[in-house]
Amino acid sequence: MFKVSDIISTPPSEFGSELQRLVYETFAARGIPFERVDTDPGTTMEDCQHIDARIGVRIVKTIFLCNRQQTEFYLYVTTDDRPFVTREFCGALGIPRVSFASSEKLWDLTGVLVGATTILSAILPQASGIHLVMDRSVASSEYFACTDGTATCFVKIKTCDLLEKYLAGKEVTIIA
Repeated sequence: MFKVSDIISTPPSEFGSELQRLVYETFAARGIPFERVDTDPGTTMEDCQHIDARIGVRIVKTIFLCNRQQTEFYLYVTTDDRPFVTREFCGALGIPRVSFASSEKLWDLTGVLVGATTILSAILPQASGIHLVMDRSVASSEYFACTDGTATCFVKIKTCDLLEKYLAGKEVTIIA
């Protein structure tokens, strides 16, 4: 049975990564209320269904992409049920073909391992050059839920808090 805790509204007592610590410090500094659940490692869509049921909103899917030269990187936030179509993504942004970036680049630029990819990584200094891209359906939803930079903790915040407070000063491209 996949373990999902009751809803918690305080940061973890111990942090599993530097990013996780920064996420909760940023929430506190910017006055962003949150709810979170601790889980078994949530890496499959089936795992996320258990988390969705407890937290009351669907977990987003975040994909880390790059161009062929590995000089441009993209964090793409979409719904879990939407298939990723390279041609549509590239067409919406007017860019050449992209592919999935390596797990090494994911770690180097976002401070997360595969399975914990999150737009919350955008607060890291080394992530400053990553293009942030979000589906319109995600951007227009009331709540946003994703990993906190670990595969064992998922947070829920208001989408407007994510876009206006957490990512303040960062450009987020919204696509259909």
